[in-house]
Amino acid sequence: MNENIDEILEKQRKFFQSGETLPVSFRIAMLKKLRDAVRKYEGEIGDALLADLGKSDYESYMCETGLALTEISYMIKNVRRFARERRVHTPLAQFASRSYKKPSPYGNVLIMSPWNYPFLLTIDPVADAIAAGNTAVVKPSAYSPATSAVIKTMLEECFPPEYIAVVTGGRKENAALLEKKFDFIFFTGSQSVGKEVLRHAAERLTPAVLELGGKSPCIVDDTAKLKLAAKRIVFGKFLNCGQTCVAPDYILCQRSVKDALVQEIVAQIKAQYGENPLANPDYGKIVNEKHFNRIRGLIAPEKIVWGGKADRARLKIEPTVLDNVTWEDAVMQEEIFGPVLPVLTFDDFDEVFVLLADKQKPLALYLFSEDKRHIRAVTERCSYGGGCINDTIIHLATNEMGFGGVGESGMGAYHGKEGFDAFSHTKSIVDKKTWMDLSMRYQPYKKGLYGKILHFFLR
Repeated sequence: MNENIDEILEKQRKFFQSGETLPVSFRIAMLKKLRDAVRKYEGEIGDALLADLGKSDYESYMCETGLALTEISYMIKNVRRFARERRVHTPLAQFASRSYKKPSPYGNVLIMSPWNYPFLLTIDPVADAIAAGNTAVVKPSAYSPATSAVIKTMLEECFPPEYIAVVTGGRKENAALLEKKFDFIFFTGSQSVGKEVLRHAAERLTPAVLELGGKSPCIVDDTAKLKLAAKRIVFGKFLNCGQTCVAPDYILCQRSVKDALVQEIVAQIKAQYGENPLANPDYGKIVNEKHFNRIRGLIAPEKIVWGGKADRARLKIEPTVLDNVTWEDAVMQEEIFGPVLPVLTFDDFDEVFVLLADKQKPLALYLFSEDKRHIRAVTERCSYGGGCINDTIIHLATNEMGFGGVGESGMGAYHGKEGFDAFSHTKSIVDKKTWMDLSMRYQPYKKGLYGKILHFFLR
């Protein structure tokens, strides 16, 4: 296996050094090939997502294939602009010269993707890497084998391995890849694995983007429109069976409206998933038995307000709401990453900042409020990757904003221009002219008036 990876890397280095990936026309042509392949394999992608995660055709397109096509199309439309040199101001001391910034690809990049959105979170960074002019080794997750197989077939049909190569497998293959020298690493997954990725990257001083997760709070104050809030919270929390890195992990609700909010949430679960969600063909499943058992272990039966039933044979767990939860409960000790929604409370809004101050920085934060002071305070004082006011998860569905974490929830961002920038190094270049040369910087130095003149030129 190591020999095969070494061979792939050697061929990719030679291909990148040939300069073939650099012309923008080449990048656009490759992006168009990728777009056509996604369209061609749309049926197979949907079948694979159904097999791996129980996703319906509608959800597969809405949350994976459609968003991937949007990112690819956005790059096709904008990559010429993103790749241009950008002229910047030149101080008088550098007269006569031209100063500019030039985006350049890192080179040979490693993309490691997760199982929860296995198609989207593989193809999005692949599109960004292509747009920036890199070659790539792609490592999809072993926990979503059907989707990984389609990705491998599709990318190998599209591109030669010296340009884009796919390595499948599990931990053994992950470890082998991380032992190799890449010019850039893009990782999406858990915090524990992210630490391991960063440790290996640090040993080789390799730049990396880490898209991790965390316990993303959903704050609801007493001014919120509760029925609408419940509708949007239920959508964001139980989409993909709660296996979404930016799903609301828990609700932090003002005590005076807690009972009313919980009542509305239960009503919305029934409205969106039916009285028996386990029989709903559009409701997905937990990825494997390991995670099924882990999630079941987080549910305290005495705190269930609604849900709690499970079907082990089909790896399904009902949307479950827990009330009277404390910060010490098991469900609050780790990222849930499943269809379990704990509800905690506060009395005065200023308590929110105290309660969140010592928590890890989440990937997302959501606030439902009509109070502009509360909105301003949360967006200014809380540290988190991104989020929404009066909605959930939709902030990641736009190409005009970067998506990424902060602190324990990750580093770096991608999507749209930020995605191009993530896979690029921007060179700062001064093009100095030769038809004149200011002498004041050379020895022997002249003092007095010359020093003041030099200070003026350096401003």
